Amino acid sequence: MTIETETTELTSAMLTAWGHVEGKAFGAALRDGQAALEDGASLDAVRQMLESYKPDPVLPLAASGAKPFHVNLDAEGEDEEANLKAVKHHMTELMRTPTIEAGAIMPDACPAGPLGTIPVGGVVAARGAIHPGMHSADICCSVMMTEFEDADPKAVLDAAHSVTHFGGGGRANGKRFTMSMDLYDQFRENRFLNNPKILRSAQEHLGTQGDGNHFLFVGVSRNTGKTAMVTHHGSRGPGALLYKIGMNIAEKYRRKLSPKTLKQNAWIPSESEEGKAYWEALQLIRKWTKANHNALHQATVEASGASHSDRLWNEHNFVFERDGLFYHGKGATPAWDGYAADATGLTLIPLNMAEPVLVVRGKDAGHALGFSPHGAGRNYSRSEHKRRSLGKTPDEMLKEETEGLDIRFFEEKIDVSELPSGYKKADAVVAQIKKYDLAEIEDYIDPFGCIMAGDIEPFWKKQKKGTRR
Repeated sequence: MTIETETTELTSAMLTAWGHVEGKAFGAALRDGQAALEDGASLDAVRQMLESYKPDPVLPLAASGAKPFHVNLDAEGEDEEANLKAVKHHMTELMRTPTIEAGAIMPDACPAGPLGTIPVGGVVAARGAIHPGMHSADICCSVMMTEFEDADPKAVLDAAHSVTHFGGGGRANGKRFTMSMDLYDQFRENRFLNNPKILRSAQEHLGTQGDGNHFLFVGVSRNTGKTAMVTHHGSRGPGALLYKIGMNIAEKYRRKLSPKTLKQNAWIPSESEEGKAYWEALQLIRKWTKANHNALHQATVEASGASHSDRLWNEHNFVFERDGLFYHGKGATPAWDGYAADATGLTLIPLNMAEPVLVVRGKDAGHALGFSPHGAGRNYSRSEHKRRSLGKTPDEMLKEETEGLDIRFFEEKIDVSELPSGYKKADAVVAQIKKYDLAEIEDYIDPFGCIMAGDIEPFWKKQKKGTRR
């Protein structure tokens, strides 16, 4: 035990010996500690008082490979081998993040960003941390299915086409859906969602689906013979804007807590005031996204004149709390009972526009951290797919790959990167779901037709062009 000699002068050497380090708080500690001594405080009391001036300990990265992850993915052929190698490389770097305790990849896994970014089809469990970059800008990307009573598939697809909206931005005045005032008030009560841009987009984007791989699919259940509609989209503008806020907050903590952590893997401590408010904001964005799906489904029911018998919904880009850990699924579907209050036990796995949507019951497999796949995934990028498609026209490819199906593009321009050839082979993904015991397939919704945005210029590019002088 070291006994400090009482003194009336606090020095830098003493602060350093007590564990303080040079920085903004060092001078303040020296000043305030000296003032306390001059006011008659003991040296021991001053030392205790100045503990709060010490910076939080910096968390180092884990050694590469020190934290393994589960692989639920097989590779056949050169493209799949290259994809799997890249996914493993990303996950190995990702697992070095100090907060991450476990990880897994699904059969549909593929890279999605700079090295160390969580791949599509990736799952990680973090302790005491919410990582905005691991749920991505498309917060709560999800799927909903409505089963119709005695409805013709074409009538449902036509009705859906008349009410849905694809593309950038929101709906024009006079064509907007009405947002629940109760949910709007909840947005206003949250420190992050009470933002003019978020509140405006929450109203303008309701009833919209965006672009990219988002779709509206109509098919027929093998079990019942009934027509079913499936929509796929996320939280649109409100979610994208919240994501930006979350990443800015997480970056502030990254610089303070773990500056060597990759920027895309920054986190918000879950027990901080900001962490609690962000978690609440995520739950409200989830409510908005479900309402967005519901609005389109109910409008289709009304436009078709049909009745519906069943509806189910699940998300696959989100964060879930379980047993003290925060599970981040980036393109992965929770597969345990009661993962949310509105969980039904059944979830949906779309494959591609020419293949069935799977209705599955999750297995809660430990080697998958309790998740199942969210779709088919890709073996290479959209741009690479377009490069490999040179020599065929979009119309030729569409006819060849979707013969007999009613495939529509909202902007009336075929997006070849969303054709079946752009994705992994559906039968291989289904086989791996069974091999790794990730889910039990209870029904297949065989395709009749599909609506997607089409090959359109991204909204952000249009905005950028519009600002040029």
